[in-house]
Amino acid sequence: MSDRSAQAERERSNRLLLRARDVMDRSYAEPLDVDALARVAHCSAAHFIRSFRVAFGETPHRYLQRRRIERAMALLRTTDEPVQEICVAVGWSSLATFTRTFRTVVGVPPAAYRSAVPAPPDTVPTCFAKAWERPSSFGTTPHARPA
Repeated sequence: MSDRSAQAERERSNRLLLRARDVMDRSYAEPLDVDALARVAHCSAAHFIRSFRVAFGETPHRYLQRRRIERAMALLRTTDEPVQEICVAVGWSSLATFTRTFRTVVGVPPAAYRSAVPAPPDTVPTCFAKAWERPSSFGTTPHARPA
């Protein structure tokens, strides 16, 4: 295989992985399985997991969890919805699993996060507020870092 055709194949593969990630971003609250996402990327489930990790630096499962936690954080800051309803709204069926994962990612349980983190003021551009609050990796959000 020539360098040019190998490059073209990598670009095609990356576009397909981006499509699968877009499905995860759009449908994060719905049940998603690796087989369905792999079909979007036109590859086997095992190849999809490996390729996704290489391309994006985390497994599809970790990415989906982070996306759901990110949305839950926003809902906790901006609504008065009960934690149980937020849990279901972002795609978890178990409050215990949601709370455990939230604590792992953010460093505090959802109720403590809600009471400790005020909604960002309207004077801060939304993109900056979202970047500050985005969980970049498990356990490394600004609120989980030592002071």
